[in-house]
Amino acid sequence: MTVTDIPTSDTKLDLPPLKLGNITVETPVVLAPMAGITNTAFRRLCREHGGGVFVSEMVTSRALVERTPESMRLISHDEDEKIRSVQLYGVDPQTVGRAVRMLVEEDHADHIDLNFGCPVAKVTRRGGGAALPWKIDLFTAIVNTAVKEAAQGGIPLTIKMRKGIDDDHLTYLEAGRIARDAGVAAVALHGRTASQFYSGKADWDAIARLREALPDIPVLGNGDIWSAEDAVAMVRQTGVDGVVVGRGCQGRPWLFGDLMAAFEGSDDRHRPGLAEVSAAVYRHAELLVDTFDDENKALRDIRKHMAWYFKGYVVGGELRAQLAAVPTLEVLRGLLDQLDMDSPYPGQDAEGPRGRAGTPKRTALPEGWLNERTLSGSQKVQLAGAELDVSGG
Repeated sequence: MTVTDIPTSDTKLDLPPLKLGNITVETPVVLAPMAGITNTAFRRLCREHGGGVFVSEMVTSRALVERTPESMRLISHDEDEKIRSVQLYGVDPQTVGRAVRMLVEEDHADHIDLNFGCPVAKVTRRGGGAALPWKIDLFTAIVNTAVKEAAQGGIPLTIKMRKGIDDDHLTYLEAGRIARDAGVAAVALHGRTASQFYSGKADWDAIARLREALPDIPVLGNGDIWSAEDAVAMVRQTGVDGVVVGRGCQGRPWLFGDLMAAFEGSDDRHRPGLAEVSAAVYRHAELLVDTFDDENKALRDIRKHMAWYFKGYVVGGELRAQLAAVPTLEVLRGLLDQLDMDSPYPGQDAEGPRGRAGTPKRTALPEGWLNERTLSGSQKVQLAGAELDVSGG
């Protein structure tokens, strides 16, 4: 689909189901993998509201090959997850290949995604994440190896990436073509560079250019989708085959219901009052207890979600502070009971950006990384330390 083919109806987007290899996704929406967010508990909440592909937290290929307890937890899925989606991060083709082979042979996944979008300094300064596609030989080797291993089990493999390191070192068009030629099932682009982190506006024009450059495979757009209307606008502006949603659903798992409605041509939107938000928070906490089998760990985890859930609602500073330090389910129940359950949806104050945007800054890179497009011997050694348990992009 080209940009000129995009429908102009205000209420209906005639997007076909998203095809990822042998998988058909009726609602062309993907939950972006987010560290510490997209565990089984949050994925369940999102699935209960709408359709799509709900990707697990990123796992490093080295940790998975070594079968660390945390990596095995990260790739776990509920029995009713119809599409078990796992995102891998790695910097060594052989290790990535072994991790993909493990996922395929041991039936841990129905879809595998590779992360080339992480902008975190402790990853990029070793050449990983969003810095990696600059090295054409390494990027090509990783994607080719992963696609071949996934194909052994008929598992579709996709990639997620950023525009490049900065505006002077863009890689997304070249990387997209390399991935397409390797046989990936789809390419997702976050319309920011690594140096932007999450600041400023996502470049939807770049997403449109990638869509035009890769007419023969699905292209997905990511960045600044805070509402169903944003998703509709992105599709109309760029011609993408689907959207990837990250920070926009933090504290709002019902966004996936809004997205499903929008893609089905409905104007219905979820506008929860404080009672419904309170119920969602408590259910989220209970699901986290099931996920971690540890109430203390689960309640520590739910704390970071509080500001997102209650954005724009009348809660009160003291109660907000208590919710952000809640120790047990019993205490959480008592705190939530103090809310005004008759308080309605606050409107625009509850909408818009959430999560930390950061500020633009020079991307940390290995010494001499930008001097050439292929790896030097010393850089191969440096990459050994790049597989860390952090993600994003």
